[in-house]
Amino acid sequence: MTLLRRAARVPFGAQILLGLVLGVALGVLARSLGGTPEDPNGLTTVLDTIGSTFVQLLRVVVPPLVVTAIIVSVANLREVTNAARLAGQTLLWFAITSLVAVSIGIGLGLLTNPGANASISTEDAQASSTQGGWTDFLDQLVPGNVLALGASTDVTVDGGSATASTSLSFSVLSLVVLALVVGLAALRTGEKAEPFLGVVRSALAVTQTALWWVIRLTPLGTLGLLGNAVASYGWDLVAPLAVFTADVYVGSLLVMLGVYPLLARLHGLSARKYLSGVWPAITLAFVSRSSVGTLPVTQRVAERNLGVPSSYASFAVPLAATTKMDSCAAVYPALAAITVAQLFGVQLGVTDYLLIAFVSVVGSAATAGLTGAVVMLTLTLSTLGLPLEGVGLLLAIDPVLDMIRTATNVAGQALVPAVVAKREGILDVEAYHAPRGRDPLAPREDQREDAGVRTGEAETARGSSDDATRTSAFA
Repeated sequence: MTLLRRAARVPFGAQILLGLVLGVALGVLARSLGGTPEDPNGLTTVLDTIGSTFVQLLRVVVPPLVVTAIIVSVANLREVTNAARLAGQTLLWFAITSLVAVSIGIGLGLLTNPGANASISTEDAQASSTQGGWTDFLDQLVPGNVLALGASTDVTVDGGSATASTSLSFSVLSLVVLALVVGLAALRTGEKAEPFLGVVRSALAVTQTALWWVIRLTPLGTLGLLGNAVASYGWDLVAPLAVFTADVYVGSLLVMLGVYPLLARLHGLSARKYLSGVWPAITLAFVSRSSVGTLPVTQRVAERNLGVPSSYASFAVPLAATTKMDSCAAVYPALAAITVAQLFGVQLGVTDYLLIAFVSVVGSAATAGLTGAVVMLTLTLSTLGLPLEGVGLLLAIDPVLDMIRTATNVAGQALVPAVVAKREGILDVEAYHAPRGRDPLAPREDQREDAGVRTGEAETARGSSDDATRTSAFA
């Protein structure tokens, strides 16, 4: 117990840093022990289990967090037109940042010619079984059931016997739509919906408590995720597409460390405070490679560190996790399309580059709710008429690229709500510029009772005009 108490006194940021260092060390050790992806050694298996379990815990919290937070926020609305304007501003800035990101991707591709500098054969290229289309948005927009759950069955044949396994999944976009509808229905119902809303508020409070417990495991999850990544991916996979890999990392870093801080600065916000505030989400996204898994942390840093009102963040951040992917849907598809075209000897013209930009800005919304950059890549290649077999050439190094892509996506998913909130005058600027303290994810004393979770009695007791102003600006 004494050891646990001492560990709890270590600043949370230092705990995460320690997890990163130990993860790299254990990953190097695991790699030296040998093994293959099909038959990993014991240490690699342990690291993989720790990391995947942590991400799964975060993903479990996502559905109740998204649904309860949005219902409570919508039920608190006073003027729907104001919320509609905020939603429009959010989508507009999604498009603006995507356009900048895809321009960076195209520029890097034209400058470095990643396909011409690749040492890889196209003879064994195969098209990906996962492909994106322009109607995917409509498929994901309407939930298939009241829980927005989907099921997939995998059949494995071993000798003369077949084994079937069924897994459940959910679409964040479907959850957002479902929660909006329920929240609006509760708003319309009025007085009779109060008992229902009281239950939802309580469920949100419980969910946030459970979420905090999971977040406290971040250092351990980081150790497992990064350790498994180091043990599993080597230079031998990256070398044939080294220029392409470097381009994806450079382009993503230019967006994350250049464009986003500049955008914050242009709106009168400290670039340094933005980066320090969103850093916990960036590091988790890098090692977990999952925007949805990182969503609870992204929403927490948007509210806690960047000062975005919870009533707005509960809508904007889940929507961003589904539709705003500046690296996966802009930088990466642009570079990949140029690479595939050069590998197959196809000349791209000005019209093709304009199509790449169009697909990057609009396509991420069209494929909303579908995970993975492969979906956006297949949509881009099919729109340009490029061979889909090129996707198979890039899949081997996709996990290595996915780390920086996801980190960049998450950085933007926290920034845009902050920018929109600042433009609309509802951002808590003091919270944005406040010292981060020992624990950048812990609630501040004045935020321990969240505005979106409080009961009516607590709101009356607090009587805080500042909190009321920030809440009603979206409400």
